[in-house]
Amino acid sequence: MTDSEIEITAELVHGLLQDQHPDLAGLAIREVAGGWGNQMWRLGDELAVRMPRMEQAPDLLRKECRWLPVLAPRLPLPVPTPVRIGEPSARFPRPWAVMTWVPGEPLDCTSISRDDHAADALAGFLGALHVEAPAEAPASSDRGAHPKKCTDGFENFLHAIAPGGIAADVRAVRDVWDDAVAAPEWEGPPVWLHGDLHPANVVVSDGTLSGVVDFDALFAGDPAWDLAAAWLLLPADACSRFFEVYAHADEATIRRARGLAALKSLFLILMGQNGERGLPGGKPTWGPAGRAALDRVLTFSVRRPSPA
Repeated sequence: MTDSEIEITAELVHGLLQDQHPDLAGLAIREVAGGWGNQMWRLGDELAVRMPRMEQAPDLLRKECRWLPVLAPRLPLPVPTPVRIGEPSARFPRPWAVMTWVPGEPLDCTSISRDDHAADALAGFLGALHVEAPAEAPASSDRGAHPKKCTDGFENFLHAIAPGGIAADVRAVRDVWDDAVAAPEWEGPPVWLHGDLHPANVVVSDGTLSGVVDFDALFAGDPAWDLAAAWLLLPADACSRFFEVYAHADEATIRRARGLAALKSLFLILMGQNGERGLPGGKPTWGPAGRAALDRVLTFSVRRPSPA
């Protein structure tokens, strides 16, 4: 999953800065835990260096650097934006970037305590992001399809999870998925999507969402792929409020989003199990987050207005 031939160290990052952006080379460099396709390093207090370590990561980084400056000005939560672009060189054969740092603690390592505020913040963020994308917006090869086209992935995740890995009734999980598969397709224009909203890709400060990071999956498509975040990120009692504030999701979109949230919860659980086993790419903190999200998916009901 990563290229083990390239060891990314503080010395390498410092050398790259000295070569290409010497005015930044005097800032302190500190490794950031986590990351998958990219290794992150703090640079001073306000910047970060994003170093691709997977084969496809350079193309994803170029995509972020192309589109984040376009999207960021209208988004109500902080997002990383490129400050400098690093070119491939003898030291490091891939492009890299200096981005703004989004302060906060990743949600897979903390929790939300201001439920309504977080629901409002997420709804406001996605409402601002989910506008019709231009024709030249990127597409996705592995995300964005109707849930019915992702059934193999759902089955693979469900079967790969170790026995006892989920407390939920497997039949109930399948019922949610089957309902999403039966839901009508998205008939609107493709809208801008973050594409990979899960607890490790948002940050929390003062008990609420305070930023969104890691836009390398950015693409245009069905908003249900982002709306799954209502279950993946928010406490159970905030999901209905989120959809009330977001206001643009019809019943079919909510059904697709709920099924996709089940799919993504299974993925988080599987990555958590891999982390507990010490397997490459495993994330121990993702397992509890995935199980909690799946419980929210199964107990969700839309809050209905009281009769007049």
